[in-house]
Amino acid sequence: MSESNEKMLIGWGAKDVTPKGRVSLQGQFHVRLSDAVNDPLSTTALAVESENSKEQAIIVSLDAIGVANYVTNGCREVLKKAIPDFDPGKMLISATHTHTAPAQPREKAAFADVKLPEDVLTKEEYSDFLIKQISAAAIDAWNSRKPGALSWGRGHAVVGFNRRVSYLDGSTTMYGKTDIPNFSHIEGYEDHGVDLLFTYDNQHQLTGMIVNVPCPSQCTEGAYFVSADFWHETRQVIRKNHGEQLFILPQCAAAGDQSPRTMVNRRADARMLRLKGYGDEYNQARRQDIAAKIAAAVNDVLPLAAREIHDQVEFCHTVEDIDLPCRIASDDDLSTAKREVAEWKRKLEELGDADPSSIAYSSVFRRISFNQRVIDFYEAQQRGEDRTRKVESHVLLIDDIAMCSNCFEYFLDFGLRIKERSNALQTFIVQLAGEGRYLPTERAMKGGGYGAYIASTPIGPEGGQLIVDRQVETINKKMERK
Repeated sequence: MSESNEKMLIGWGAKDVTPKGRVSLQGQFHVRLSDAVNDPLSTTALAVESENSKEQAIIVSLDAIGVANYVTNGCREVLKKAIPDFDPGKMLISATHTHTAPAQPREKAAFADVKLPEDVLTKEEYSDFLIKQISAAAIDAWNSRKPGALSWGRGHAVVGFNRRVSYLDGSTTMYGKTDIPNFSHIEGYEDHGVDLLFTYDNQHQLTGMIVNVPCPSQCTEGAYFVSADFWHETRQVIRKNHGEQLFILPQCAAAGDQSPRTMVNRRADARMLRLKGYGDEYNQARRQDIAAKIAAAVNDVLPLAAREIHDQVEFCHTVEDIDLPCRIASDDDLSTAKREVAEWKRKLEELGDADPSSIAYSSVFRRISFNQRVIDFYEAQQRGEDRTRKVESHVLLIDDIAMCSNCFEYFLDFGLRIKERSNALQTFIVQLAGEGRYLPTERAMKGGGYGAYIASTPIGPEGGQLIVDRQVETINKKMERK
């Protein structure tokens, strides 16, 4: 890190990224064509730069299931021309993981897709709109930089729950049944921490905040409307409390095995939500309850963090590529995938001339391509290909806090390993900062199930631990120089 503290230049920008027309919503194993806009989608950008050393970053949040390389690369190309004094490689875009946002084109998609009606926006059409809006937010943030100040703190809110159900026979199923004799336990840990970074102008007036929670925003993940999920209500409540013009940048921490809906005690919880006045529909009620809880955490932490507002900080931003070993597809993986493909193809033939975008047809079609990925993966590895994957890693250090990113649905345990081994006082984990799928832990691999199956997890626990080791090493080396 730098030899001395420096003043920080801070700027914010935000744009609406709600689609202008029907879209295919990303997530689930069947096609969902949007029928309404429940609430707007947003992208928010925070630009920070040290005044003298010119260390820099633009941190971006997007209401989406993930961030395709198509989008990230497109934005960086725009920024390269629009703001030549900024290094576009130091733009970090992450997603909140809402399942009610439009699909984007991915280089290695989980499945091929059926032909959609002509009035539905293509993935490329919507993503070109995303590139325009994200870039505009980032440019606004960069061009509005002014001397400012920072503070930070950590609170708590019950948002995420582990969603992998383990059984007495040793197996595990994501969203599995818990009211059966074979139910044993919930597989993993839950983290109810809320990491908060606040920004101020040079008069110490609050201008914005990063809100980082280890949970995807997918309360109403199966809906057919466009929505930011619980982040919509959360932004509303925080702004009601602290100012309608406040910038709020949400981040999803390591949460590949987490969900905003509990797997146990749901009936009792649903009753309490009704008594709070949130209504009878559990998933919608959870959105309101989560918003209230996160807002309460902000209320608790903000006045305490404001006791230590930093007008000058040490700032360092490291970006590197990490080569991760791929899982090796076994003969058993191949035979299982071939058997699944044959069975699903038989079911597809039975559907005949069914509507390709119907649940029945599209779910079968996607199951075929999902399992075909394993066959393709196996054959590529037999040719000596697909043995490693290069992924981008950002590590930011701001005084005694750290922020580090990965592109995966990164299981919670990995994030906790980074936090506990990091010498930073407080470490923000940012997942889904790029194009990636599940990255499970060792115990998840033993239990199996979705989220650990090779079709959805080309990188295994060894790769997850390699990210831990590399990012902890980067953080601690930089901290030693303070």
